[in-house]
Amino acid sequence: MSEQEASGSRDYRHLPESEKASVVRAIFDTVAPRYDLMNDLMSGGVHRLWKAEMVASMKPRPGQRLLDVAGGTGDVALRALPRLAPEAGVAIEGGAVVCDVNARMLEIGRARALDRGLLFGLDWLAADAERLPFADRSFDLYTIAFGLRNVTHVDAALAEARRVLRPGGRFLCLEFTPEVAPLLQPLYDLYSFYVVPLLGQIVAGDREAYTYLVESIRGFPRQGELARMIAAAGLEQVRYRNLTGGIAALHSAWRL
Repeated sequence: MSEQEASGSRDYRHLPESEKASVVRAIFDTVAPRYDLMNDLMSGGVHRLWKAEMVASMKPRPGQRLLDVAGGTGDVALRALPRLAPEAGVAIEGGAVVCDVNARMLEIGRARALDRGLLFGLDWLAADAERLPFADRSFDLYTIAFGLRNVTHVDAALAEARRVLRPGGRFLCLEFTPEVAPLLQPLYDLYSFYVVPLLGQIVAGDREAYTYLVESIRGFPRQGELARMIAAAGLEQVRYRNLTGGIAALHSAWRL
């Protein structure tokens, strides 16, 4: 039985380019209210450790500007903000811009930030990773967590990342990988193609959305291939390391 037959789903790994953007936007519109809860349930909270590791590797400093692309509800930006703008509630240089094509996700993140009294140093903008509305060399830091596989043209998004980074700027990408450690693979496949869609159906009311999320991982470039794509976009000193048995990987690079 194929993975698609097992899940009862269409094959999302081979969506036509003309359909992908609209399909992804519709999926995240649907799951936005329960997206963060689903992340906790699906990963057992481990995604929080991965994002903390991403921010630690970023080493943000006061006064730097961070662009968090596909930032959704602002999970990464909110972790980095205390280092970028340590004086809470004070308007200073630096801070973070959360950029996402899905306005509903941004609305949820903005409301949460306001509830925490975060009035300065954090902006929210609906925009496409492939066509960022920022001037060249605008940011010191660029992050994208679990979002690169959702863009239609990965090479275009990477080129935009380089364009908006200043010389000496840092690029970090946290993403799921299509292959994990061999001993984990059978259990990981079972969990991915059966348990995750079921959780999506029960918690978020959308089995198809989480079938897409699983299959988008399997269609994404492997770690070494993604590293070569990052280098081809003009970013340098590209490195990556696997997290939790290769379930996710953290790629880093510089604009020099």
